Amino acid sequence: MDVANQLVAQGQFTVVKQPLGFIKILQWIFAIFAFSTCGSYSGMFKMSVECKNRSESDLGIEVEFEYPFRLHQVYYDAPTCKGGERERMFLVGDYSSSAEFFVTIAVFSFLYSMAGLAVYCFIMEKYRENNKGPQIDFVVTAVFAFMWLVSSCAWAKGLSDVKTSTDPEKIITRIPACDEQENRCREIYDPKVSGLNTSVAFGFINLILWVGNLWFVFKETGWMGAFAGTYVPSQEKQPAPESFDQGGYGQQDPYSGSQGGYQPEYGQQGGYEDGGYNQGYEQQPTSFSNQM
Repeated sequence: MDVANQLVAQGQFTVVKQPLGFIKILQWIFAIFAFSTCGSYSGMFKMSVECKNRSESDLGIEVEFEYPFRLHQVYYDAPTCKGGERERMFLVGDYSSSAEFFVTIAVFSFLYSMAGLAVYCFIMEKYRENNKGPQIDFVVTAVFAFMWLVSSCAWAKGLSDVKTSTDPEKIITRIPACDEQENRCREIYDPKVSGLNTSVAFGFINLILWVGNLWFVFKETGWMGAFAGTYVPSQEKQPAPESFDQGGYGQQDPYSGSQGGYQPEYGQQGGYEDGGYNQGYEQQPTSFSNQM
């Protein structure tokens, strides 16, 4: 506890109060929810086949299925209503690719979020050195955002197919004994897929978190400053009024009466009062003849 208090006192965990660290925590939590609700699912449905001959009926046919939803490997035995014989039936469809892809992205997102949070808390200065850490973080975050989009859409479609393939009403239509009117087939228990619906919702929530985190990581990369720096030269070319005030026409105004104007020159050369105008006028031919 003393070590934890010292770290807090030194500001090691202040980053979790900032959007960059807080969103990382949310990514970590919702990634857990995503792969746990999908990867740990197991469901069951129940139906009955009542034959004309009651002794051949089966009023409690239970069919269990689970992640990764290779339904074509799930089977059940249904009565044929012909002398007590039973027929083995299989479900239809293999949706393991979309389900496993979704869970894999969730697991890797969990691991990356946990590693990123550790970097933010303990080696933030190293992370920001030369902006290499933020730039790599931005690229990886963009990749995960895209993967969440693809995996969530794929799993949403896969879940829709899973619901169709495990619907007792449709499965009954594939049992040969149910085609005969003297036999009665009905569903007893539908599978509960609320957990799978939640997993899809968590997938799109993760998509929003990773896309939103792009902005905060982008601000750490230094690219924003580079983009803003393209307008600096045009701003540096605007101090023209200052140049006029410091060394422009304001100091050399011949009519202002300041030093460096024409009045001091005339004053030094005699001016109008002392006859300097004539002296200055006579000096020009002299200088011109000397130059010749």
